Amino acid sequence: MREIAQAILSILDRGERGAIATVVRTSGSTPQRPGARLLLFADGRTLGTVGGGAVEKAVMDALAACLQNGQPEAMEWDLVRDLGMCCGGRMEVFVEPIEPKDRLFIFGAGHVAGRTARLARDLGFAVTVIDEREALNTEERFPECDRIHEQPAEATRSLGLTDRDWVLILTHDHRLDEEALGACLRVPHRYIGLIGSRRKVFRVLSRIQAKGGLPSLDRVHAPVGIDIGAVTPDEIAVSIVGELVAVRRGVRTLHLRALDHPLMHKLQQGTALPEDIVSLEQAPSEH
Repeated sequence: MREIAQAILSILDRGERGAIATVVRTSGSTPQRPGARLLLFADGRTLGTVGGGAVEKAVMDALAACLQNGQPEAMEWDLVRDLGMCCGGRMEVFVEPIEPKDRLFIFGAGHVAGRTARLARDLGFAVTVIDEREALNTEERFPECDRIHEQPAEATRSLGLTDRDWVLILTHDHRLDEEALGACLRVPHRYIGLIGSRRKVFRVLSRIQAKGGLPSLDRVHAPVGIDIGAVTPDEIAVSIVGELVAVRRGVRTLHLRALDHPLMHKLQQGTALPEDIVSLEQAPSEH
């Protein structure tokens, strides 16, 4: 038991994934008792056993599926009828994923960032705040968050972003927003959110396009958030974190995202004109 517990902690410390099966109930003759565990590592290695033979094969199949979809599952077998084993009992096994906290990187340490960081942390994100302003990016303002005092491009090079990581760009300066977005677009990510009006979003994207083209924007949400008419920093934080939860859960909602706007196609083709962006009206619900 201790060896499996230590292995689980090691998986989490390394930011990796796994899946574990636990025998929760038995009756009759079974190859293992309640509490027996089988751990599957992401690289296919295993630790422990739930009894071997056909039942272990069935559990391994369930663990592999859990590793892929992240969904826990309870299963029960009559070992003779369902699996053709000579044991005459029944086993109930619970399979669950082992996943580290989702990493959320917030560029900016202003009022909205502070409220967003606290709310996201409370909802299970491991938050890192990137802002070179040491007077603002403090433990007092961002408790239980990691903090990096660097410019966006410099920080992005050392973050080691993966396709499981979340990014929010909430800086106090359009130049820093552009720098952060331009850097993060070109590294793996699961989600990028950029605060601002549609007009600001398209101006930032047009400058990135002019400097070397736009990578895929499929996972970019700009303007960031869901449409709840948010105005205050607290309301905007709710809008932003609400979108994080919706994306994480795969739930459709009314996003502020404007990247399906017809102007986006012109921008990607390099045919957008400055007056096209100026003509965009800022919706009242945008941040």
